[in-house]
Amino acid sequence: MAELATIDDTDRAILDLLRENARRPLREIATAVGLTVAPVQRRIARLEHLGVIERYTVQVNHGRIATGIEAMTELQFSDDLDLAQIMEFVAQIPEVEEVLTLAGDPDALVRIRVEGVEDLRRVVSSLRSGGAIASTKTLVVLEQWTRHG
Repeated sequence: MAELATIDDTDRAILDLLRENARRPLREIATAVGLTVAPVQRRIARLEHLGVIERYTVQVNHGRIATGIEAMTELQFSDDLDLAQIMEFVAQIPEVEEVLTLAGDPDALVRIRVEGVEDLRRVVSSLRSGGAIASTKTLVVLEQWTRHG
């Protein structure tokens, strides 16, 4: 298991600012945390090196795009399965964007992005075909809101 990183309040403030806007200029971050650009740049590089910052992403509001359906499918496993095997199986389905394994009921939650209802039906059938899934429940996302910062 990798060693956990120790971060201070300034690192946390930098992370909050980047979480809010990953394209925020270094000068703006430096001003906000009371440092100059060079130390902020070193702190960000350190956080990246330690794996605290894994990647920078874009959050797309799919509701603003004319096509596509996002759905969440709850998975109930039939046996006590190895989580690595489940992740490997689910990762083979290209429409699966995210998998969350859960303590409780259901066992996992899968985020799916497809072009239409027929695609959704096909993907859910693929999930069921693995043999390890006892049941599924699929919910279609109508709108999305995410907290930033």
